[in-house]
Amino acid sequence: MTIMPYLSPARWQARIYPGHLSLMSTVRADLRTDLAGFGEDLVETATLCVSEIAANSIEHTRSGERGGRVLRALFESEPGVLRLVVVDDGTRESAPEIPIHRTGQEWLSAERGRGLLMVESLADRWGSYPVVPLPFCSDLGTAVWAEFVLGGGER
Repeated sequence: MTIMPYLSPARWQARIYPGHLSLMSTVRADLRTDLAGFGEDLVETATLCVSEIAANSIEHTRSGERGGRVLRALFESEPGVLRLVVVDDGTRESAPEIPIHRTGQEWLSAERGRGLLMVESLADRWGSYPVVPLPFCSDLGTAVWAEFVLGGGER
């Protein structure tokens, strides 16, 4: 017996935004629109996560340079699991990660570096992968994703 992978029907169109932090309110508003009908907790949690992930993409990759963009996609990665994905225009620095080598005092005084920690605590799962999984293509873009298990009250 062959088990077929779950393929979600396309429910949402991907959205592409210019890489400007000034457009974050639009990114958040569009996500709220796309998730209309879902529970308020899910919508607010996903909105916080998209805000952090997209801002990181703009600040730390070529998405924040002139002509840069970020792409936001939504789909069910498996039945009952919503996946939010933000794709950047390629590396300028390093891969997305939580700065785990900070001391407690450094965390208290840090002005940056908490976004992915917040995503980790809010999402059921999160991660990243290169858009093209070949070593010589690592600068072509990274997809950062967060997943949310849909509860009984979700659409």
